[in-house]
Amino acid sequence: MNTHRQTPTSGLRRLKPAAHQPTGRLLQVRLPKAWLPKAWLSKARLPKVGLSKVGLSKVRLSKVRLSKVRLLQVRLPKAWLFAASVFAFAIVGCASSSGGGPNGSLSAPPGPTAAADGAPSATSESGLALGSVSPAATTPEPVTPVSTAQVVGSVPAVPPTEGSSGAGSSGTGSSEAVWSLVAVVDGDTLKVQGPVGRITVRVVGINSPESGECFAAEATAAMRQLLAGHALRLIIDVSDVDQYGRSLRFVETADGANVGTDVGAEMVRGGFALSRRYSPDTTRSDRYDQLQQQAQVGGVGLWAADACGPAGVPVSISISQHANAAGDDNTNLNDEWVRFTNQAATPVDLSRWIVADESASHRYVFGAFVLGAGASVTLHTGCGQDTSTDRFWCNTKSAVWNNSGDTVFLRDPNGNNVVVLSY
Repeated sequence: MNTHRQTPTSGLRRLKPAAHQPTGRLLQVRLPKAWLPKAWLSKARLPKVGLSKVGLSKVRLSKVRLSKVRLLQVRLPKAWLFAASVFAFAIVGCASSSGGGPNGSLSAPPGPTAAADGAPSATSESGLALGSVSPAATTPEPVTPVSTAQVVGSVPAVPPTEGSSGAGSSGTGSSEAVWSLVAVVDGDTLKVQGPVGRITVRVVGINSPESGECFAAEATAAMRQLLAGHALRLIIDVSDVDQYGRSLRFVETADGANVGTDVGAEMVRGGFALSRRYSPDTTRSDRYDQLQQQAQVGGVGLWAADACGPAGVPVSISISQHANAAGDDNTNLNDEWVRFTNQAATPVDLSRWIVADESASHRYVFGAFVLGAGASVTLHTGCGQDTSTDRFWCNTKSAVWNNSGDTVFLRDPNGNNVVVLSY
């Protein structure tokens, strides 16, 4: 009778010791074939690491049967039998808990396309497994423009649409994903609903007046009118979100007679927003700059002389600037300045007049101050003692004026833009 066929496929069996080995016990452990890696069979001794905790570092393998069920026999001194039994059961238990497949075989390790952290192993359009790490390249692949319709204010070539494989995109929809308007926050911020739920969008390339500032209400109303009843497409340039968690996108209409209308361009064209370069998202900035120049010349929207209240007496003031301070602009703040020169033959009362840049945060208000005929006053970014020729903003957080380009606004107490310098 073949005793091995009657032996269970796993477990322990103690045999009577042979006559020439009166002091030992023979421990047999039957393991499925896949549980004994071939590497184990190439050595005469068990690895010391696996046996050191139970004191079996010197045990020899006396026999290894290579049938369907491998028989591992280890001759042990009598005193070691209990420890060896524990060790054998540990081998069986570890093999069982490792996720064995049918017939006692071990499952194969995950292939290269297996999703990380238990995520489904679906693949994206680019062929990369979702949840896996893509190659080191970070530049978005060229994609088909969202719309080829040439409309007023649109840009012929557009960056990847929300949901495409563009770098940094947080969307998960298709390249033709459409969004519905939930609310208009102000003239450059929206809440929309779409493939990834509800998000807040900051329209890039423009800056509208902030709440409480002149023309803010008009800008918000203009944005609502532009978007009313339209589905929208969101187009990413380079950056995904800003420091406030808002998605940075160009916005275009996705339906209607003027499908593909660039909402940001229309806001600038109507004088409801400024063209604002938010590096590195400047794909459409040249176009927006042109539209702003047209709005200024036409005196429309916030460029009207009485946009924010009654216009004052016309003045003749020129502006010059020194935006690029020596060394680090942020530590040499007083070498960054703008200068206002009264070119008229009469003095100008600048009390409560406002100096602003293109951002929504940098604002300086003159105290009681009269600029004499032909005189100049220099406004430094840093701190100092005000005089008749020098004023100090004392903006200690950072430099104000962008070296690569910005706009200096001199506004009257009502908020009307009186003198504007773009550089």
